[in-house]
Amino acid sequence: MGKIIIYEHANFQGHSKELTRDVANLTDVDWNDCISSVKVIGQPWVAYEHINYTGRLLVFEEGEHSFVGKEMNDKITSLMLITENLHNPQITIYEHNQYQGKNRVITEATNLDRGNDNDMASSHKVQQGAWLLCEHSDGSGFCYIAREHEHLPSYRAINFNDKLSFLRPLLPGKHCH
Repeated sequence: MGKIIIYEHANFQGHSKELTRDVANLTDVDWNDCISSVKVIGQPWVAYEHINYTGRLLVFEEGEHSFVGKEMNDKITSLMLITENLHNPQITIYEHNQYQGKNRVITEATNLDRGNDNDMASSHKVQQGAWLLCEHSDGSGFCYIAREHEHLPSYRAINFNDKLSFLRPLLPGKHCH
């Protein structure tokens, strides 16, 4: 399905540990706040700054990530494996809360910054896959992971109303069935 190997230092140096399932608090496996690089085999993982999958997040898709970035270096406290089927992703975004107003079906990475829908989304429904939603078109700012079958009737609940500028589906690993 998917595994992540976490390393104490950049460039896969120092102590390492292999994980194959979600960890809500890395303190429980004696590995809190000391991840600097990771390798991912299979499905993507989401790394969070705080316990219970809260705070800032980073997505690690299959491959080698020699540095997690200065924002999250030695700050990762929880890790979540994305288990959805990531082939044929589809999300519908809506202009207003409760799936009202104009809607748009999206199936690939989309920069809303360049079109009429920038900063207009207020709710969504995920039909297939898992999606990274970002406040800014370069993927920075507030980010949110929308997972399959999630219906989020109001972005106000996550303080994201009218802020969505970029979204993309998470990529399946080549080692997945």
